[in-house]
Amino acid sequence: MAFWRTLPGWVYLVLAFGFIFLPVAILVFFSFTSRDIPLPPFEGPSLRWYNKVLNNERLVDALINSVIVGVGSALVATTLGFLAAYSIARNTSRFDGLMRYAMMAPITVSYLIVGMGLLISLHIMGVPKTLWTLGAGHVIINLPLCFGIVFAALGEHQRNIERAAHDLGANDFQTLSRVTVPMLRPSLFAAFCISFTLSWDEFIIAFLLTRFEVTMPVMLFEMLRTGLNPEINAAGSIVFGISMTFVLLAILLNLRLRRKNA
Repeated sequence: MAFWRTLPGWVYLVLAFGFIFLPVAILVFFSFTSRDIPLPPFEGPSLRWYNKVLNNERLVDALINSVIVGVGSALVATTLGFLAAYSIARNTSRFDGLMRYAMMAPITVSYLIVGMGLLISLHIMGVPKTLWTLGAGHVIINLPLCFGIVFAALGEHQRNIERAAHDLGANDFQTLSRVTVPMLRPSLFAAFCISFTLSWDEFIIAFLLTRFEVTMPVMLFEMLRTGLNPEINAAGSIVFGISMTFVLLAILLNLRLRRKNA
């Protein structure tokens, strides 16, 4: 009887995961075909298209650019988000609600509007489109998320520990670096992971704010304009593999930190 009660939940779970991962599985599956088109019947397996991707200098450069922009923008967004969250949480005033709203407001703006606004502003200031401008755009869209994650983790028990550190003679910087940051390490790492993932997959701002130094999503879009081919599948599979590796590393590190703090 208990099995029939839980059956609808299991069916829903299988359908949901199938809806999410089946397209990815098809993408990866046909990246190993030896045919010139990623369509049935499957002929392989073959690493022909992966070899072609790794020998494509533009694709490799785009992959490196994505990593650089993702890591750089995630570090900046996480740092600024932490500083803003700590400042608002520890220095209360009548304008706290307004400041929190101002920090979270950019999350309600579409990437297209953010990208167009930055594009116009950079053109007025005479700033060329480079990976630096793209990184700035990704910091803008990721900063509210980092702020929200860190602010939610700043509880009253941490404030009490910080007060105890001050009572024991620690100054503000020592308390921040040796007490607050270590306590918030899981939240900071989660904010970094989310920022990196969003930057890694982001296309609209990357398309608007880059010119010659493009990222992987922009490169895949350019390749798709010429039609489907297994090289796109192989490139997409590499992107997916790197993303999943990063997520798994994040999960393992979080589990390790929880066991250490337990």
